[in-house]
Amino acid sequence: MAATAQLERIAFLGLGIMGRPMAANLVRAGFEVTVWNRTIERAAEFVDEHASGGARLARTPAGAAAAAQLVITMVPDLPQVEEVLFGPDGAVEGLSMIDLTIDMSTIAPSGSRAVAERLRTERGAGFLDAPVTGSRPKAEDGTLTIMVGGEPAEFERAMPAFDAMGELIVHVGPHGHGSMVKLINNALAAVNAAALAETLVLAETAGIDVDALLRVVESGSGDSAMVRLKARPMLDRDLDPLFKLEHMLKDVRHCTDAARAVGVDLRLTEAAADLYGEADARGLGNADFAAIVEVAGGGPAEGSAGGP
Repeated sequence: MAATAQLERIAFLGLGIMGRPMAANLVRAGFEVTVWNRTIERAAEFVDEHASGGARLARTPAGAAAAAQLVITMVPDLPQVEEVLFGPDGAVEGLSMIDLTIDMSTIAPSGSRAVAERLRTERGAGFLDAPVTGSRPKAEDGTLTIMVGGEPAEFERAMPAFDAMGELIVHVGPHGHGSMVKLINNALAAVNAAALAETLVLAETAGIDVDALLRVVESGSGDSAMVRLKARPMLDRDLDPLFKLEHMLKDVRHCTDAARAVGVDLRLTEAAADLYGEADARGLGNADFAAIVEVAGGGPAEGSAGGP
């Protein structure tokens, strides 16, 4: 989708597994994109790759935001969001009174609300919490699902950018609700993946024909998107990160914390958090979250492939 006259210049802060392809889709959509990344070489490589699209390099978040109408952050967690926005040379130094900031990271809902309030009171700037789901492949082809919390008018203003990065864009409510919906979604995914990993380890250990097992599961009530996405990588121990295990662990912990804050006990999610924590402690944090298979059922099956 081509950029509109109302929204043309975007600063994109954070070029990780998800951020890099998302920024690339904004360039391809015709936006003037200025990028910043903590590792400057990664940002420079992006600009070289997308020079024909007019991508620009900034050496600080403030430099990226200086000429932008919209600032997008895509970083690991709240401390990094706060640093790139409010720290030394942070993006707020380049914000005008009419600018809009979108955090597309996955952080705690309380963090999203705090950032929104600080931007409003200190800079008069708007804010949307707009985390995404779909992992790296959908980030690459621009078909992410984007869940957005914030004011409806600011949501509408940001739609051209969202359309360039996503296929399903849903305004889910006020500030913090985008983050909460993402955490609920990832808690479901994490529990589902843990259950899948346990049952696959059981099948391997019992000598079950896993091809036959998957044919049965995929035809019945045990089927799920997680079975389709992660069963084969788990069985093959193909743990190239599309979504890192350490990030899934972070999201699950945020979800359980948010649940406690409203008096809800997420017992299955807490159990999944323990499994992901064990996998992270074994050094699997940088692997895909399919690496949960390495600790499910007490560890890898007898004779199975090794770790990443």
